[in-house]
Amino acid sequence: MNGFVSVRKPVIGLTGGIGSGKSTVASMFGELGAAVIASDRLSHEVLESSELSEVLREWWGERVFGADGRVDCGVIRQIVTKEPEARQRLEKLLHPQIAQRREALMAAAETNPDIQVVVWDSPLLYEAGLVAKCDSVVFVEANEKIRCDRVCRERSWSAEELEGFEKLQKPLDFKRNNADYIIVNNSDMDALRQQSKDVFSRILSDTHDR
Repeated sequence: MNGFVSVRKPVIGLTGGIGSGKSTVASMFGELGAAVIASDRLSHEVLESSELSEVLREWWGERVFGADGRVDCGVIRQIVTKEPEARQRLEKLLHPQIAQRREALMAAAETNPDIQVVVWDSPLLYEAGLVAKCDSVVFVEANEKIRCDRVCRERSWSAEELEGFEKLQKPLDFKRNNADYIIVNNSDMDALRQQSKDVFSRILSDTHDR
């Protein structure tokens, strides 16, 4: 897509709206032979490191820690949604460490003969400039009501929180229009799995043809 030339295994970037089911599609790609690198998981790992915990305590005090002493990501989410400067400061702190972990996982995938491609499941694929290193981009589509129902049920978010976070990201139309493939996740898991298989096969075929 972006003319990115590398000796590395092909990289698939996953994008879509919050609650669209990107992680589910990533998991299905993983079953098909992809190494999945999820930015949200890496972010949680970095946030829970002792070094970062101390920085967060200096910034925001004990309010960002739960009763178990672990970082409360829900509280941090509320802070960075309401305070743009806090979000920018946190991203400046997190992104370099997330990038280091991502590169380590990429190196491991490169030496694993069972891995055909690498999938980057990142909510900020465009915003963080990761798309420039992707060989192809998959947009996971789901209508707004379904996405809202999912995040309210699975993450205990409110509709207002969903709207607030989506305003911090590139518009969905932009992501959709710049993707190479689209997977629609408005129905059941069987339909999603079949679409994921079809798209994965097309990506492998297109990659081998280049």
